[in-house]
Amino acid sequence: MKVPELWLCLSFGCAASLGPSCLWAQFRRPGDFILGGLFPFGQDTVNLTARSEPTLLLCERLYADGLIWALGMRFTIDQINNSSSLLPGITLGYDMYDTCFEALVALQPSLLFLTRNGTTGIGVLCNYTEYQPRVTAVIGPHKSDLCLVTAKLFSSFLIPQVSYGASSETLSNTELYPSFYRTVPSDKNLVEAVVLLLNQFGWNWIATVGSDDEYGRGAQALFLSMAGNDDICIAFEGLIPTDLAEPNARRQLEDTVKLINSTKVNVIVLFAFSLPAQALLEHSIRMGLGKKVWIGTEAWMLSDIAASTPNIQSIGTVLGFIMRTATVPGFQEYVAELFSSVEQEQFCRESRELSRLVNAEVLDTQCQRCGHVTLGDIQPMLRVTTVQPVHVAVYSVAHALHRALGCTPKACPKTPIRSWQLLHFMNTLPFEVNGQSFRFDQSHGTNTGYKLILWAWRNGTLTYLPVGHYDQSLYIRKSQIQFHTADQKEPTSECFRRCQPGQFKRIKGFNLCCYDCTDCPENTFWSSTDSTSCSPCPQHQWAPARSTRCLDRSERFLFWDEPLAQALVTAMALSTALSCGTALLFLKHLHTPLVQVSGGGRSLFALLSLALLSLSCCLYVGKPSDALCAAQQLSYALALNGCFSTFVPTALQIALVTEFPRCAPRLLRWVTHGRAWLLVAASLLAEGLLCFCHLQLGPDFLVADYQTLPSEVLLVCGTKSWAAFALLHGYNSCLAFACFLCTFMVQTPGRRYNVARGITFATLICFVIWIFFIIIFATLRTVLRAVTQICTVLATTLGILVSYFIPKCYIMVFRPDLNTEDYFQNPTEEEAEEDS
Repeated sequence: MKVPELWLCLSFGCAASLGPSCLWAQFRRPGDFILGGLFPFGQDTVNLTARSEPTLLLCERLYADGLIWALGMRFTIDQINNSSSLLPGITLGYDMYDTCFEALVALQPSLLFLTRNGTTGIGVLCNYTEYQPRVTAVIGPHKSDLCLVTAKLFSSFLIPQVSYGASSETLSNTELYPSFYRTVPSDKNLVEAVVLLLNQFGWNWIATVGSDDEYGRGAQALFLSMAGNDDICIAFEGLIPTDLAEPNARRQLEDTVKLINSTKVNVIVLFAFSLPAQALLEHSIRMGLGKKVWIGTEAWMLSDIAASTPNIQSIGTVLGFIMRTATVPGFQEYVAELFSSVEQEQFCRESRELSRLVNAEVLDTQCQRCGHVTLGDIQPMLRVTTVQPVHVAVYSVAHALHRALGCTPKACPKTPIRSWQLLHFMNTLPFEVNGQSFRFDQSHGTNTGYKLILWAWRNGTLTYLPVGHYDQSLYIRKSQIQFHTADQKEPTSECFRRCQPGQFKRIKGFNLCCYDCTDCPENTFWSSTDSTSCSPCPQHQWAPARSTRCLDRSERFLFWDEPLAQALVTAMALSTALSCGTALLFLKHLHTPLVQVSGGGRSLFALLSLALLSLSCCLYVGKPSDALCAAQQLSYALALNGCFSTFVPTALQIALVTEFPRCAPRLLRWVTHGRAWLLVAASLLAEGLLCFCHLQLGPDFLVADYQTLPSEVLLVCGTKSWAAFALLHGYNSCLAFACFLCTFMVQTPGRRYNVARGITFATLICFVIWIFFIIIFATLRTVLRAVTQICTVLATTLGILVSYFIPKCYIMVFRPDLNTEDYFQNPTEEEAEEDS
């Protein structure tokens, strides 16, 4: 291959007296179509004075990357110009300029590229369809910060701009940057790969640091948004300065290291270029941060600047993603042949001549740079610096131009082509470079995938060991990765343990990503893995502790087959049998003095009422309903009233005889014999009316209680109106109290039976039972409420039987000799005797 005439006399070892102008003079070549090139050849040495190593060495390294990319463009253009199949008969020229890593510096050549062809002015037009700028397309720049500035300019004129390094996701917006393209993946693809890497190793408590530029801020923002969706918690996020000469740069770096150390993370994700990355690594080593897992990107992973940091091996394990690219055949030979030619005196003499003939239009945008770069200096960078993106960028424009011109395999027509006409062919058609097919996607980018590499040290020498790759999915050869831990296994980096099903995240401390796993309490369930609380079950369902779903509640009431209910039914049967047995005994001795003085037939009615009262216990067993709930109170009130109403005539007789003896002869006829039954009937009628009022005001109703029992719905009878409840049972209480007042002070001679005593004790027992019943009934909300009601009914029945009827049964069975008129004399007859 013919060695091109080249420049770079100053940087390649020519006499320093030539000055830098010879560099820019040789960065131009005429052609049928001109491509503009923007490359970072250097950086002001002022910004490097804060470095610990010699400024010259750093400058040479920074310069080498830009030099290699510029040579890659020159090599590709020469290759295309020498091709017989691509753009035959067409010569590509170029204008290359140094951006100096500065947006303002990059704007100068960008504006020059926009000038009308053959002039130095930019036309201000309403329609730029026929406008022909100085260049047909632009290659570069490398950094996203510069592309965000230049892309707006070139998009205004629809000039294709193809970057070989800008990865900011902002540039994917084709509405804002319709003519911007890139031959590298966007940061979105890189961040997806990093998130998958963290998930595969279970690292969910990490720190992330980005350089304070478009690349660092953009990549970190993307990472933060994606990490949150994958249960990856950010313990620390920060930015480090890019201008290390700033007064606060050192303090910012030290504060960043201190804050990372305070989080106790073991994994740090670093989005930065080589200089900021090297500064952070240097401070981490100096301040004793300890060994961590550093996850990097191509921006610094392949940089000799970061790898040359003193004691760099002590930082731990370095993993990172680099673009999956192929080598460019013939490029290294091209560079070696070039460097051998520039050492000749003839090349330097020609450079001196060219430097005197520099056109005044050429911008003098060079930055301060180093004095000498040899092939030995640049050779290490040739092995790691990726040239393929530049190579593919030039080819993408060449193929679009080939199709826009309508070239045949033998020749291309010499027709004018506007820059905007290339966009259609770049958007739609694939192109081939060195046997590999490329195509711009909808975001005008090419996603060639990534390789996962490990910094492996062999006898003190750094090697980049491939340990995986990413292309829509991540594959890692974990067995090849030797971590810095004692067992060479991956370290853990967790603030929390992953919660198990049925547990929710209870946040602790100030950081929302730090939490404890807490079991879901009863009647709640776990709904999702990232939930910070448990969801309550619907009212008709329940759940045990640490549950993932709710279960239907079972119904709870007093079942017929449970032991407690069977015991109560047995007691009810005994009470009923006792009432019926007593009634039969009274019926047998109906005409004896004892039964007559106890009320005669009214006693049988009272015993029948007590039997019905006992049988009403059946209403409390089994599944309740609204009808059963209403019937419970009505049956109790009517049956009890039937018993107490028979006591009233007897109690009134005793009261009249003992307390009002003068009025007794005139009033006794209203409470004795047949008229006593009228009192009983009137009492039952009154109670019946009260029952009707109770039904109208608010009868008891069925209540489904979901709160009392954890896993069951309690079916109980609830009191709708306590006023109606008091009205219903208050009448019986008044009857009992009246009977008590009429009998409790009555004295009987020792030779006579005290009829009043039985009524007194029967009513007193009822009062005691009711007091306890009301207290318990008003507070209980369990199945025991029905049990309490049954016990109250049975206690009332047995209390009346034991206090009033059983003593009389004892006399009739065991002491029939006492069942005489002398011993059981009617109160009215006794009063008649005393009057006589």
